[in-house]
Amino acid sequence: MARSSKEDCLDDIKRRILSTEFAPGVDLDEVSLCEHYGVSRTPLREVLQRLQGEGYVELAQNRGAKVASMDIGVLRTFFQTAPMVYANIARLACENGTAVQIERLKEAQLVFARAAKASQAGNAALANHQFHAQIGEMAQNPYLLASLARLQIDHTRLSQTFYRPSALSETLLVLKAIEQHEAMISAFEAREGALAIDLTLQHWDLSRDRMERFVRPDPLPVDVISLKDRRNAI
Repeated sequence: MARSSKEDCLDDIKRRILSTEFAPGVDLDEVSLCEHYGVSRTPLREVLQRLQGEGYVELAQNRGAKVASMDIGVLRTFFQTAPMVYANIARLACENGTAVQIERLKEAQLVFARAAKASQAGNAALANHQFHAQIGEMAQNPYLLASLARLQIDHTRLSQTFYRPSALSETLLVLKAIEQHEAMISAFEAREGALAIDLTLQHWDLSRDRMERFVRPDPLPVDVISLKDRRNAI
């Protein structure tokens, strides 16, 4: 079945938000979007409403749509919540992931590794998004999946900094991320839940400092800590 212009519009606006082509908090001009995607105002507004429901945009009466912000309050919550959600999803992915889903995860990893090694920051961030979304599917928990989907919007936008290394040490971190993905896949295949959690938290710590640069020089007013010493809460 052929895709509709509305579906293409939806997916492409998501891509442009995740890549930060549409910057956080920027106003979206409906007239320009209609012209760009070849749709009328009614289907565009339906797209924007769906994007609002998924957390990509914010709609205000008489003020139109704007890209979801990433202010200090949003980022505080993100850094507090993300490791807990990722760790629990990893554990459930070990328990519930199917062989078919693991094969899809391996395919997503190939795409990610290729983009990351080629220093294609935007493509690497989007491929990483798909990799972790697939782990979410493996967890088979609709409550956590909804939380993951919202977290990934901000994580993918923040990770643009991680996949644009400016020094050899930062390039090595990107290569380490590729290795960690491979190790996580092996843990899922072996149904090693504790190992998957540990690798997931290591993976979070690897990129966390680089992502925090998004808000510098005004640092986060919270103590962002790893959950490695708090596994009893998982």
